[in-house]
Amino acid sequence: MNSSNPRAGWEKVGDQFYRKIQLYESVFDPDLELGDYLVAGAPHGALFRDEGKITRYRGASVARSSIDLYSSAGKLISRLNWDKGSIRGLGWSEDEQLIVVTEDGSVRCYYGLHGDFHPFSLGHGAEASGVVECRFWSSGFVALLSNNSLVSVSSYDEPRPKVLAMPPAGELHAWSLIPPAYTLSRTVEALLAMDRTIYVVDATECEDRGLSDGPFKHVRVSPNGRFAALFTEDGKVWVVSSDFQDKLSDYDSKAKTLPKHVEWCGNDSVILAWEDEIHMVGPKGVAVKYYYDGQVHVVPDLDGVRILTNEVCEFLHKVPDETEEVFKLGSTSPASVLLDSIEQLEKKSPKADENIQRIKPYLPEAVDTCIRAAGHEFNAHLQKELLKAASFGKSVLDLYSSDEFVEMCERLRVLNAVRDYRIGLPMSYEQYSRLSPERLISRLLNRHEYLLAIKISEYLHLPANKIYVHWACQKVKIASSDDDAISNLIVSRLKGKTGISFSSISQAAYDEGRGHLATSLLNSEPRAGKQVPLLLNMEEDEIALDKAIESGDTDLVFFVLLQLKKKLPLASFFRTINNRPMASALVESSARAQDTELLKDMYYQDDRPVDGADLLFEEAMRQTHTRTKMDKLKLASRLLTDSRDANAQLHTKIFNETAQLLKMQEAFDKEIANTNGSFVGLSVNETMYRLIRSGYGKRAAKVQSEFKVTEKTFWWIRLRALVAARLWGELEEVAKNRKSPIGWEPFYNETLGAGNTRLASIFIPKCTNLTVPERVEMWVKCGMIVKAGEEALKAKDLTTLHDLSSKATGQQAVEIERMITQLKPRR
Repeated sequence: MNSSNPRAGWEKVGDQFYRKIQLYESVFDPDLELGDYLVAGAPHGALFRDEGKITRYRGASVARSSIDLYSSAGKLISRLNWDKGSIRGLGWSEDEQLIVVTEDGSVRCYYGLHGDFHPFSLGHGAEASGVVECRFWSSGFVALLSNNSLVSVSSYDEPRPKVLAMPPAGELHAWSLIPPAYTLSRTVEALLAMDRTIYVVDATECEDRGLSDGPFKHVRVSPNGRFAALFTEDGKVWVVSSDFQDKLSDYDSKAKTLPKHVEWCGNDSVILAWEDEIHMVGPKGVAVKYYYDGQVHVVPDLDGVRILTNEVCEFLHKVPDETEEVFKLGSTSPASVLLDSIEQLEKKSPKADENIQRIKPYLPEAVDTCIRAAGHEFNAHLQKELLKAASFGKSVLDLYSSDEFVEMCERLRVLNAVRDYRIGLPMSYEQYSRLSPERLISRLLNRHEYLLAIKISEYLHLPANKIYVHWACQKVKIASSDDDAISNLIVSRLKGKTGISFSSISQAAYDEGRGHLATSLLNSEPRAGKQVPLLLNMEEDEIALDKAIESGDTDLVFFVLLQLKKKLPLASFFRTINNRPMASALVESSARAQDTELLKDMYYQDDRPVDGADLLFEEAMRQTHTRTKMDKLKLASRLLTDSRDANAQLHTKIFNETAQLLKMQEAFDKEIANTNGSFVGLSVNETMYRLIRSGYGKRAAKVQSEFKVTEKTFWWIRLRALVAARLWGELEEVAKNRKSPIGWEPFYNETLGAGNTRLASIFIPKCTNLTVPERVEMWVKCGMIVKAGEEALKAKDLTTLHDLSSKATGQQAVEIERMITQLKPRR
């Protein structure tokens, strides 16, 4: 644009102005015949499109064909070799994935612009019927098959092709889509021009809109989904509402041939493009025509269209309201006056101050308008002039927030940087606002423009870690140096950078078949949770286990152990964990609770016969059948036969004694009718207790003898068993003994506790090692106050006798008084 004439390229269409801005010149090689190419501009649905893409359209018979990716400035970004046959659909997702659909229904989603892709198939008979055409929106597309059926894909992340309702048979003249965001059903709708009408097809039904002025050779829906442009067979364009209820305008092109393209220029006008001629049809059917020397391709954008020829790349759009307000010929708006004041100020003319005073009541509005108008300009000179005007205006104001001014300056610096022909991203201000800085940086990464991406991130105070990681991933893919040199380079470049994920870089190296490099890079990853899964994928099992153990995260160690157990033979698994105590302990604790067979194998592999025998012993004790218990005990003893473990002899003795006890208990069960249950499973002490209680004291004595139970233990068991069975006669026989290994106090306490005070009193005289007050208390508990008094009388304890006197009644009281009298001194 001519900087001295801001209205250069303006055309009035009805009551609105449109302008054509030359973005780049000498775009493509003059020898490149654009007519032989299928051009697909990278769309982002209703958001924006960021560059022109060219693909060579060749049939399956050609041995080597390619898809060439160019910037809008004609810079070749990459060349994708193509060997999949005839292309029937070529489009872009909003996150800049190139979608290629072939005739047999195969789909490739290329991400990153350099050959990496995810494939999937349309299915639903696409291979048999064949794909004819495709229409795309921001996150999906619809494929038209030769039998007129439509297959929809609504997500590229999880593609699930679905068949839409079946349209009628017949010739399809043209078709278009209304994206899900603009339909009531929130699913994609297809507009099909058939016969003389339009059919609307969604997932469940096909509806005839009842038109009769067809056939329509082109159908296009506006970016906001509200309008549709229909091109009739006789060269007319209709603009109608997308529900086909209202006809808004029409235009007669008087053309004898059909246009190659019918596209929307924003939401305001329709572009008709022939090989070297363009008609732009504005509101009310008013049009303007443009002529070119060579082949023209039209790439629709959110707020306009890009026009591509060999020589130029142009942007055609409606003049923004703020721009028109400032630059319109004869404009007297406050913003226009403010801009004029800058020119007067540079001339040092007093008229500058007069202008400011004249528009002072509207000065804040004028400043805002100049700022926004600067954003819509592609010309740096005009941007500066408008920002100067805004700066001058806000300096006069007492209170004015500069936030919008500062933000616009930042945005324009970024926009001017990416619009440079070496980058080739000619975004408008509106496109950039919809895109966001983060997604712009993603597009720069796709083009490997790392330096600019870093500068923009630093300028806008955004994290740059993803940029460094992307650079490193590309480095490991394309570098031809040896692995150690690449690893040292990457680590040194990224040293000190925050948020760097070396696991992502290592994964990229591994995907390229550079295992040593991947392992080397992982050493710089500080997060074990990121290292370990990748090391497992790389078959670096022991390193993964060591990293997990170093982290101290038991969940992570368990994860590795589970993976290793699945993939390794059991012997190799045990060898791996054998010299790693933490791993062994975790396996052992887990196996003890969930998998005893694994624990047995582990003890066998580690030559731990005692532990293995203990495990069998535990199993034996859990068995319900005596024979099974015996078998398990034999196995446990056999394990220890040749063991040199110091504890093996002790364990063998325990197992043998347990087996012996089981034999005796089994015999008792056969010989004794016991209502208290089976003897099997009881301990030695419990067995003796039950035998004595059941009246089989001799058998209990035999058990004592066999298992060398001490006298003290046996007497305690006999005492409690006899008391529990109320065998008072046997207890009286025991009382005839002169000595007791446990003393006689337990006999007194147990029988008294059982309520037999008479028998309990028999044991009081035998408790010779007790004090007088203790024996007195024992007699009192048995209710024998007189006996207690006799104990006190022997000890000449008058105080105790007085205490007993208060407790005695009747004849007992008389006896106690007599004893007191005996002790009282005579006068």
